[in-house]
Amino acid sequence: MMQENSLTRRGRERLNHRRQILDAAVKLFSEFGYHNVSMHRIAKKAEFAIGTMYKFFSNKEALYRAMIMEFAEKVNAAIIEALEIPGDETEKIRNYVKIKGDVLIRNTTVLRLYVSGTQGAGMDLTAGLNEEIGQMYDQVLIRLAQVFETGIKEKRFKPLLAPYYLAVAIESLTNAFLLLWLKDPQQHPYMDNVETIMEIFFNNVRTA
Repeated sequence: MMQENSLTRRGRERLNHRRQILDAAVKLFSEFGYHNVSMHRIAKKAEFAIGTMYKFFSNKEALYRAMIMEFAEKVNAAIIEALEIPGDETEKIRNYVKIKGDVLIRNTTVLRLYVSGTQGAGMDLTAGLNEEIGQMYDQVLIRLAQVFETGIKEKRFKPLLAPYYLAVAIESLTNAFLLLWLKDPQQHPYMDNVETIMEIFFNNVRTA
């Protein structure tokens, strides 16, 4: 995605208008549900003419897909960046657990929309997204596996499983705690459970 400061004034204005439309759509989809919101309603909320809306998005499905892809790219970038923060391999995994939770919690509304869109009648909305999001997911697993591979070579982790399967395991564990948090944020606050996740996962993985 092009950096905003590298754009012309017109480009920045267009980017800002697109952002306003997406923000309006997120609010309306969240409040009323995807199927109960029209492009005209989004245009009114964003304070744009309907013709302007269609200059950015060909239809409501295209708008939804753009919203989810932007969300997925943001999450992917944050996780990859977390794994690059200096520190030993255990700290890198801790950074991943914390920052993954942080970025998803800060984007709870879109996360809930995505989760609901992949269930039941909304499945068709994400059909074209699954491959692109799957590729980003694979990037995260590969990078996590590299961290585990280095940790095993440095004898910080036991060679219990292949690094890729360790990556799948920690990803699955964090997702399980995130789903608990989505269901009941008060009873299962994700960020308060970061060390719990680390303890559960690393009890049998760390060499010491």
